[in-house]
Amino acid sequence: MRLALDIGGTKMAAGVVSEDGRVPVFDSVPTPQTDPWRACAALLERVADGRDVDGVGIACAGPVDTVAGVVAPINITEWAQGFELVAGVRSVFPDAGTALAMDGAAAALAEFHHGAGRGTPNLLSLVVSTGIGGGIVLGGEIARGRTGNAGHIGHLVVPGSSEPCSCGGVGCLETVASGPSAVRWARSQGWSGNTGRELAEGARSGDAIAVDALHRAGTALGGAIASAAALLDVDLAVIGGGFAQSGAPLWEPMLDAAARHARLSFIAGLRIVPAELGGAGTLTGAGLLALTAVI
Repeated sequence: MRLALDIGGTKMAAGVVSEDGRVPVFDSVPTPQTDPWRACAALLERVADGRDVDGVGIACAGPVDTVAGVVAPINITEWAQGFELVAGVRSVFPDAGTALAMDGAAAALAEFHHGAGRGTPNLLSLVVSTGIGGGIVLGGEIARGRTGNAGHIGHLVVPGSSEPCSCGGVGCLETVASGPSAVRWARSQGWSGNTGRELAEGARSGDAIAVDALHRAGTALGGAIASAAALLDVDLAVIGGGFAQSGAPLWEPMLDAAARHARLSFIAGLRIVPAELGGAGTLTGAGLLALTAVI
C-alpha cells in the first residue's frame, strides 16, 4: 500500500493511493502551529490503519529541500527554519520509500496526468490564491531545480511594483496578483471591501476600483506567464487557486497581457486554461509521487 501526504499552512491531508496515482478517499486535519509533526504522524497512522506501507508521496508548501528531505514552509511557523520531514515519515513507516516535492510541483504533475494538462508534457502550473505558487513539468517529469524549488513564479519581479514581499524581496508578482495583495491595493484606492471574493464580485458588478484592481493583477499575471513560457519553452499554463476563480475581470487582462508579450514563434500558441483538479490537485500529485517512492 502507498500513501499520499499533502501539507499546507491551513490543512494536512493523507490518503491511500490507487494504481493510477489518484487518492479517491482521504482524511484531513487543520495544520496546528504548535507541534505540527505530532498531528501529521497521527494522521498518517490513522490512514494506514495498521497496514503495511511501501511508499509515501509527500507534497509540502515551500521552500523545500528535496535532496536533504527538509521542508521550511513560511506559513508553518514551527517548521519555518527547517524540519526533517522525510526522516519523520520514515520514523512512522521504516520500510517505506519516500518521494518529496514542493506543493506547486505536485499540482503541476497532477494536472499533466489527470487534469487540464493531459497530453501536454511541457507545462507551467500556477496556484493564484492567498499567495502565488507554481510548478513546472518538462518532458512529462517535474522540473525540480537544484533543491526542488523550481516553479516559484510568484517571486518573479514584475514591472510597476515596489511593494515589499513576504519573501524579503521587492516587487514580486505575489505583491500585485495574489488575492490579499489585490485587496490591499483596492483598499488603498478607497474600496471598502475585505476579501478577494468581494473584490471579484465588485468587479463583475462594475465597481471601478475593483475592476482596476483585477485588471492590474491580471496584467501582471499575463506578463509573468509569458516571460516564464519564453524561459521554459512551454506552450501551456494551467491556472488554479481561489483567486483565479475571479472570472472575466481577472482572466481577460491576463490573456491580453500574455498574448501581447508571448510573441516569439515558439510560444506564439501559448494557451492559458483553468485547472481541472481544484483542491485535489496537490494530493493527487503526492499520490503520483508515491508510485515512484524509493527507500
